[in-house]
Amino acid sequence: MKKYLALVAVTLALFGQSVRAAEIESRSLDQIHKEALKEGGTLVVYAGGDTPNQLDGIKTAFEKRFPGMTLEVVVDYSKVHNARLDQQFAYGKVVADVVQLQTLQDFPRWRREGRLLAYKPRGWDHIYSSFKDQTGAWTGVFVDAFSNLANTKALGSIPAPSNAHDYLDPALKGKIISTYPNDDDAVLFWYKQTIDRHGWEWMEKFMQQEPHFVRGTQAPADAVASGKYPVTFTTDGSLKHDANSPVRFSIPTNDGFVAWAQRAAIIKGTRRPESARLYLSWLLDKDTQKNVWYMWSVRNDVQPPADYRPIWEYSSANLSNFERFMADRDAVERFRARIQLYVGEVQGPSSTGVLGMTPTKALGATAAAKP
Repeated sequence: MKKYLALVAVTLALFGQSVRAAEIESRSLDQIHKEALKEGGTLVVYAGGDTPNQLDGIKTAFEKRFPGMTLEVVVDYSKVHNARLDQQFAYGKVVADVVQLQTLQDFPRWRREGRLLAYKPRGWDHIYSSFKDQTGAWTGVFVDAFSNLANTKALGSIPAPSNAHDYLDPALKGKIISTYPNDDDAVLFWYKQTIDRHGWEWMEKFMQQEPHFVRGTQAPADAVASGKYPVTFTTDGSLKHDANSPVRFSIPTNDGFVAWAQRAAIIKGTRRPESARLYLSWLLDKDTQKNVWYMWSVRNDVQPPADYRPIWEYSSANLSNFERFMADRDAVERFRARIQLYVGEVQGPSSTGVLGMTPTKALGATAAAKP
């Protein structure tokens, strides 16, 4: 018993040291940049997403801001990246310096396993408290949300849907595109909260609308933008309306939608810790949050466009419910199995492509994967 208590005391002491060591970054971005260049100027980020070039805007902005730096953003489904990273941990061959994913449940586990390097980026005090780990093991870097996206030109005289029942309008039969809910957990949660509120009868009636199911959440956005399908609810959209575009993103007036802060962390043992720190501090910089990302900020001092409130002020965003949903993997799999009875098994190749076990570059770039 005494040995056990001693071990607990040592563990707590070490944990306390790790917490104290993660002080808020006080250096300027330019100072961190100078140190990052000494590491070779390259950074590998495993990022959750749906197409290989989906985060090219972030890559371009980062490399423009920091000359001499190369940001390799390897995009894949979060549910693939987390398994890939666990496999790399098991073999002791970790490629990524930073991981940024939708799978919220992985970050507390990786913290407990000692896989993450504690870091509190610049602006830490302005990050909404529920979007960060208090020890600095991980932090939310931007808010994503899946809700209504409509092409008003393609809809013509049909009213743009706002709430779940609006998608049952007979005029929308054959005109709805959706990501397979059994292929993406955030989409799965949209369906779950809708069915929890309206019952499985809603799902039965929705299937009578002959929705078109696809892999990935970028495909619905592209289809709505082109007018091929006028509406979806399984993708995000810009909060800043483009007056020259017929595409409009909106949140429900009565029902819920899905929102979360995409989490990012530095992998413990990375050979490029300063480059990783630079990336996180830049991504959370006030200017980046205002001008690079197109949805809500994780910072409490960055206001959304005039038509919106901060995301944490929307109870319909179900932020905490989504986090609990993601953590209960048994419940997730039970619901996935039930929804699959309606939509069928996922069809089609991955929209991100097949990247292999240890990719170091985006698919299509030179040396996309190591053998």
